[in-house]
Amino acid sequence: MLRILPAPVRGILALCLYILNTLFWCVPLFLLVFGKAAVPVDAWRRRCSRMLNAVAEKWIWVNNQNQKLVGNPLWDVKGVATLNRSNWYLVVANHQSWVDILVLQRIFYRKIPFLKFFIKRGLIWLPVLGQAWWAMDFPFVKRYSRSYLKKNPHMKGTDLEITRNACRKFKKIPISIMNFVEGTRYTDKKHCRQHSPYSHLLRPKAGGIAFVLGSMGEQIHRILDVTIVYPDGVSSFWALLCGEIRKIKVRVRSMPVNPMLLGDYVNDRHFRSGLQNWLNNMWAEKDRNIDEMMSSLPQADGVA
Repeated sequence: MLRILPAPVRGILALCLYILNTLFWCVPLFLLVFGKAAVPVDAWRRRCSRMLNAVAEKWIWVNNQNQKLVGNPLWDVKGVATLNRSNWYLVVANHQSWVDILVLQRIFYRKIPFLKFFIKRGLIWLPVLGQAWWAMDFPFVKRYSRSYLKKNPHMKGTDLEITRNACRKFKKIPISIMNFVEGTRYTDKKHCRQHSPYSHLLRPKAGGIAFVLGSMGEQIHRILDVTIVYPDGVSSFWALLCGEIRKIKVRVRSMPVNPMLLGDYVNDRHFRSGLQNWLNNMWAEKDRNIDEMMSSLPQADGVA
């Protein structure tokens, strides 16, 4: 409907729809949070958590319709047919743009439990969204440099404790935990600064997934390795709003949680090295897959 309008006009209208949709669903979201906090009964709080996830999924559904309205890309998605909403998943993906999050929400909509991310602590002050993430029990973390930890050794392990506390909440109902193991979005400048051995990726960091698996390894059903490619080049959130992203390719590989992935990441140097090597090998394969995805012809749409 909006595709006949100039791109900047589509972008402004789409942004307004995203904002209105977010404000609308924040009302029941915050009411449920207050209700959950008011009654300290586990059964009631689990029910409230399920309702909170249902509200978030309604928000995602409307966002998906908004994307279709302004210019639906050609979707080429493989690997989501056998997923199950009743299982716990650890989702690992490459990271290039804020669009990645909307891509993940769309391809996994009602195929796996609601996705929850580890978010930089400063984003809690982002108007409306930051408070909504807090209400949904998204874990907020702050990364400390080695020099800072050397001067403040009492802060060592803070992120691990935050992860453990979040994972204790995640054990009560099925959830999907998302981790961008590169730690930041890909740019050529970051790639050069890291001397990354991969053509399309930054160096992965195993700490985040190690802490999740260490806290919830017995409950995580599968690890989902997600590769996202924009064949016409990485695009911005504004490009998505304007309907200017033409093609999106996604490959999802489901892997078992091997016992070798469970161990003491902090104190066991041998385990830490083995887990990092496992992740490096996964990243090398992902890098090769991106080359193939960039050169292959698009398939039939995998997302409605």
